[in-house]
Amino acid sequence: MEAPPEDETAAGTKGAEPGEEPRASEEAVRFMSGVEPAELLQCCVFPDSLVTVSEGGRHLGKFSVTVEFARRVEQPCVLLHAQSQGAIDDSPCGTTVTAYLSTELEVLEEDYHEYVKLEGHSLDKRCHMVQRDGQMVIDKVTTVGEETTKESVSYPVSVLGGLVTEGSSLLLMRLIALRKTVPEHMTFIAFDQGLHIIHTTFSELGPKQLEVGGECVEVFGVERVVRSAEDSPTTWQCYFLSDGHLASRVQVGSPVTMRLLQLPSQPEKGFEKIPLVWEEDMQMRSNFLDRKEELKADHASYLRQHPEVRALVSDFLQFLLLRKPEDIFQFAREYFLPFASRRPPEPSPEAQSH
Repeated sequence: MEAPPEDETAAGTKGAEPGEEPRASEEAVRFMSGVEPAELLQCCVFPDSLVTVSEGGRHLGKFSVTVEFARRVEQPCVLLHAQSQGAIDDSPCGTTVTAYLSTELEVLEEDYHEYVKLEGHSLDKRCHMVQRDGQMVIDKVTTVGEETTKESVSYPVSVLGGLVTEGSSLLLMRLIALRKTVPEHMTFIAFDQGLHIIHTTFSELGPKQLEVGGECVEVFGVERVVRSAEDSPTTWQCYFLSDGHLASRVQVGSPVTMRLLQLPSQPEKGFEKIPLVWEEDMQMRSNFLDRKEELKADHASYLRQHPEVRALVSDFLQFLLLRKPEDIFQFAREYFLPFASRRPPEPSPEAQSH
């Protein structure tokens, strides 16, 4: 997952003129626009959980992905939350991606966070992109030690047809695996380390046998290659179970592999809600419990409509426990400060008076 730093610049449009930017192939754009909402929401909404292991089999961390139905500004969409936690030479590191995607896999908003906590030399990267007024606005904040650099760039949404980001690529490969075929000439676009538009391709690795939880199962492979004008290509190989669950994920050349330890259990059926029986002389307590259940249902409904709440709180607590700051309030203020820029401007007092 990539979200690298650059020097601080003023907000502006990155790269050459729109006509000169790399474009996705017609097949790739057609594939994304042809995704049926029913297929996406009925077949792709489930969690994945893998462990990260070294070549010697040592557990280094975990990798998880959740996909949920959500609403963003009253627009039905999919919320994807991916999180990787582990250690490099016993130094804590991790990556978090939270993405709002349309049912055609278009990126509406995405937040990327990566950190490595080294002794005396910590690295923290944040990259946030959001569609706003026909532009994809991208803000980056990178902290290396005590030095922070910022960058704000934008692209017209019109040149980003077939865009695949860190978040949407995970869902795209899940969908490809469920179909068990990769159409030819699937060339998409992505952002490289410098936020330039580059090409990324998907190809079929075909089926193979893989041991999961002591059982030998057939998995379907998808390879993603991210190209760059400045660096050598980065290649990811992912293998999926027949139901779309991720079974293995590895970056080619890396000694670390993400693996599924146990086959996902099938959802159990037949559970019935057992009604509670209250004594007739406990009317006050019954009223209290009725109100309590009403509030719980209301809160649960809100959390179902806004699943990003759990992801946001989980990420904050994880980072809080990693840093262990003395001044928690100041730490919270700095952590949530980047989110303040996403709020729409409030009307002026003069506008409110009218």
